[in-house]
Amino acid sequence: MNLLSILLIGLAMSTDAFAAAVGKGAAMQRPRFREALRAGLIFGAIEAVTPLLGWLLGTAASRYITAWDHWIAFTVLSLLGLHMVWNGVRGDGDAQEKPRRHGFWALAATGLGTSIDAMAVGVSLAFLDVHIGVVALVIGLCTLVMVTAGIMLGRALGALAGKRAEIVGGMILLVIGAAILYEHLSGAA
Repeated sequence: MNLLSILLIGLAMSTDAFAAAVGKGAAMQRPRFREALRAGLIFGAIEAVTPLLGWLLGTAASRYITAWDHWIAFTVLSLLGLHMVWNGVRGDGDAQEKPRRHGFWALAATGLGTSIDAMAVGVSLAFLDVHIGVVALVIGLCTLVMVTAGIMLGRALGALAGKRAEIVGGMILLVIGAAILYEHLSGAA
């Protein structure tokens, strides 16, 4: 997997966290950079750890399913991508009021909720020739930047931009999944 693909995975994995950060930033009166950076660090750390956990789970099972690895990666990334596109198109319908100040545990819970897809990507990456530490670091750094920006831009962008970002992230995952399948079926890998 090349550096561009790793960066695109990092960006795709951070879009749902960005969408959540935009909502959180919109709920705050005047988000300060310090609060935005704190949220970015929390989300980024969680988002960096979950693909490692998924990779460990996938590695444990790799000897049983190496003949199907490209199909597994394609299926997982495609399903995640379609799920993200679907969520971005339909909206969440959550009309409940958001708090003005976000505590550590609320941010950590939201970060964990948005990082489940990164764990699934980690599982699929266990079947590919990729350095999981680099991928996890890139996902964490992309999430740090995206969440920090999302909090700061939340009031201006509103929920609409967050959902559009989730749609774009889903489309990126679909393209990466298709590229992985193509590489394996064409013998390029």
